[in-house]
Amino acid sequence: MAIPTQVQLGDVVVLTDATEHQLALNASMWNDDLRPCSLDEHSWKGSKFASLWIGMCICLPTYALASGMIALGMSWWESVLTILTGSVVVMIAILLVSHAGTKFGIPYPVFARLWFGTRGAHLPALARALIAAGWFGINSWFGGQALDAILSRILPFWTGIGVHVAIAFAIFWGINVLIAMRGPQAIGRLAQISAPTLAIGAIALLVWAVTQVGGFGPMLAAPAKIHGATFWVAFFPSVIGVIAFWATMALNIPDYTRYARSQRGQMLGQVLSMPLTMAAFSFVGIAVTSATVILFGTALWNPVELIVKFPAGVVILAGMVVILSSVTINVGANVMAPARAFENLWPSRITFAIGAVITGLLSLLMQPWYVLANYSTYIFGWLGAYGALLGPFDGIAIADYWLVRKRRLDLAQLYTPGGIYSYAKGFNVRAVFALLIGWGAALLGFSTGVPHLPPGCAAVSVSCPTIVPSLYFLWSGGWFFGLFGGLLAYWLLMRGDRSVIGAEEYDSITRVESSPTEEPAAWVENRSVT
Repeated sequence: MAIPTQVQLGDVVVLTDATEHQLALNASMWNDDLRPCSLDEHSWKGSKFASLWIGMCICLPTYALASGMIALGMSWWESVLTILTGSVVVMIAILLVSHAGTKFGIPYPVFARLWFGTRGAHLPALARALIAAGWFGINSWFGGQALDAILSRILPFWTGIGVHVAIAFAIFWGINVLIAMRGPQAIGRLAQISAPTLAIGAIALLVWAVTQVGGFGPMLAAPAKIHGATFWVAFFPSVIGVIAFWATMALNIPDYTRYARSQRGQMLGQVLSMPLTMAAFSFVGIAVTSATVILFGTALWNPVELIVKFPAGVVILAGMVVILSSVTINVGANVMAPARAFENLWPSRITFAIGAVITGLLSLLMQPWYVLANYSTYIFGWLGAYGALLGPFDGIAIADYWLVRKRRLDLAQLYTPGGIYSYAKGFNVRAVFALLIGWGAALLGFSTGVPHLPPGCAAVSVSCPTIVPSLYFLWSGGWFFGLFGGLLAYWLLMRGDRSVIGAEEYDSITRVESSPTEEPAAWVENRSVT
């Protein structure tokens, strides 16, 4: 009879002390950041996840995403509906992946070992890291613009410097990297005040807009500029853009849910916070942008471009709010995944701090100034393209955990060289094939530009050469079609794989113990170790 290597108490599974001690001797696959959580670390209540999502949703990229839809030509309610639809859809994927983090207490890079192998896991981890680095650059660009606006008002000579925007960006980027090197814990208290501060600032901006245009009536009365087929041509990729906005979290959400006390708590905390916060905060951006059309004759979808139109005192105050928000979201949400991914490449040599520096350097290669040059590039170019990149990974992760393994893992094997999750020399070739199939589904309609929208749409219309022109919808819905392509391919390819353990084998390595519903500390006291 097999000796149990893991213990299940309620919703969570942990290693026995003896197994953990043995695995910790192998530094190539184990360190303090990558190991599974202990019982006492499963301490996050549902309210913790709600706070996490509210803090991440109330950010400038969310404002810009919603505002861009007004600039695209949608009415206010069409924009809110688009945001809410995309948020609900991606939340389904997030919850499906969240379950694995909560049950087994593993971070995303280790979770990826399950489907791509102990060495192949670097591929999805680095893909996620690439996108996170892009967001790091985008938030740094917002903050750099805000810093430039402040310096322009307090230093008369500043605007005379030809590259003043670039200098401000470089300063702000450097500050972000230095803080990030100290880890997410370095921003703990700041994170508690940044989201409320930005929310207050957004409400103040909304009050200003309502006052300037004479109430909500004129602000929201503007009709949509796109109708019929034109609307649907814009709506579909816009929803995919919203989904892609959080597609990264649909992959690395185990980095957070691994600390959950229960499945019910993390599910309720996420469902009751993210979609509603996205819709509510988006409404502010949508309403204010609608007001800018009336006041300035054009949709100012970038909040910093609107801020600079205010008096000096307001610019300085609002700029500080933007800076606070940008630093917090960068260190809290855009550093953990890439830093962990780089750390996982060489756990014994690459630390979190080194990973943070690599993330910062990579963000410069993503050219955030180009991504935010116009809303079409932001929504259709940036969000659409990386949605197509990440969709198959999301599909493979969901298929592996729910359809192939049916939520049964040998936790110790994830940290064992040459174990069942090493596949062929550390790579699961079947996962690579599924990934290529998922990418191929989207690439059939690949476009080099933003969609060519019919006359009447405010978006910039450009020629969009595609591999198969009639299949452009596959590229514009890249996340969706990539996800299902990867999911189905992986499910079919992995049937009968030797790494899949059955119910009987799972029961032989897992000792199930009843657990109190109170504090995790009580579980530790009642735990007997094999």
